[in-house]
Amino acid sequence: MAPASAVRRGLHVGVVTAYPPSRARLTEYGRHLVHHLARHEQVAEVVLLHDVTPWGAPAPSPGVTPVAAWRPEDLRTPWRIRRATREHRLDAVLFNVQLASFGDHVVPGTLGLLSPWLVRRTGVPVVVLLHDLADEVDERAADLARPSLRARAARAVARLRLRALLRADLLALTIPRHVDLVRDGYGAGDVALAPHGGFELVPLPDLARPPGPRRVLAFGRWGAATTADVLVDAYRELLRRGRDDVELVLAGADSPDAPGYLAELAARHADLPGLELTGFVADEDVPALFRSAAVVAFPSATGGAGVLHLAGEHGRALVLPRSGELVDLAEDEGFAGERFDPGDAAGLADALEHVLDDDELRTRLGRQNFTAAAGAALADVVHWHVLHLRRLAAEGGRS
Repeated sequence: MAPASAVRRGLHVGVVTAYPPSRARLTEYGRHLVHHLARHEQVAEVVLLHDVTPWGAPAPSPGVTPVAAWRPEDLRTPWRIRRATREHRLDAVLFNVQLASFGDHVVPGTLGLLSPWLVRRTGVPVVVLLHDLADEVDERAADLARPSLRARAARAVARLRLRALLRADLLALTIPRHVDLVRDGYGAGDVALAPHGGFELVPLPDLARPPGPRRVLAFGRWGAATTADVLVDAYRELLRRGRDDVELVLAGADSPDAPGYLAELAARHADLPGLELTGFVADEDVPALFRSAAVVAFPSATGGAGVLHLAGEHGRALVLPRSGELVDLAEDEGFAGERFDPGDAAGLADALEHVLDDDELRTRLGRQNFTAAAGAALADVVHWHVLHLRRLAAEGGRS
């Protein structure tokens, strides 16, 4: 275990995360998280324990030592992460994960989430930042239909994976309701709220409607938890109402769980004018994409926290479902938007129409969302992580 003097001179922090050029979940958040950690005055070095990808190695970054430490669906992932942690003599390790970060298949995905426990057993304290909680999603879905055997099995696996992560010194969750669910449902004490945070501090953007067609933007990993069908149906309804100056942009690639989803959607709606599917969007192209949008739409009630903050940073108005974990997060952090009932294409079309037709409303929502994004800066969230990492390193982790 690193001595207290190592903590005073500056932490040597390991960060386990998917990272660009990877196209896995949480890559963009991982990049910004590592960037802010490396710039923190109390951090001497960040050892980036990143995923192995076919797109090459991460670009060099000051204060960051990249180590290709794991790959999804690999049974050896936890032991590889533990070995890398020991080789680099880290003071503490931060895991930036979702429940399926290490694999969608049951055995490798669950084994990967034992990595925090294995690292802790070497004497290195561990904080896990978890971005999802399947219990919340499943409970909402159960209100609509009786869960199938497959759904119940998936929920059991998710609960097993969460229990594995609770072996860390501290589990941080990004949504207040999730903190309560884990504390109440699992009897866990070492659980805390760590807001998602906005990626960058930027000046107030231009809130005027971009010139040209009024663009509705939706951004995600499509086909699993987040589907675009209701939004495409709503767009078709807008065209039926004569809104031929509106375009729909679906940005992002297929979810790893649903390869071919976007190609199938494009084939089904080949007759639809003004529908653009961008595919994967590189980080450097994201700002221009959001600046081109008149409104950012969220067709699903789950996921999308990173997109929510990007929309806020660029002063965009939002259209959101009336319920779901995304709405909980938006309300907790002060974001605002027009609402529609989940799955209601006509209601979604009404909400989009309301924002697109009312420049005063669109501007007011955009300004409020920018304020919300700026008020929960990732740099501040990272400082919170550093305080906990320093405390755990000084104490020798949790006994």
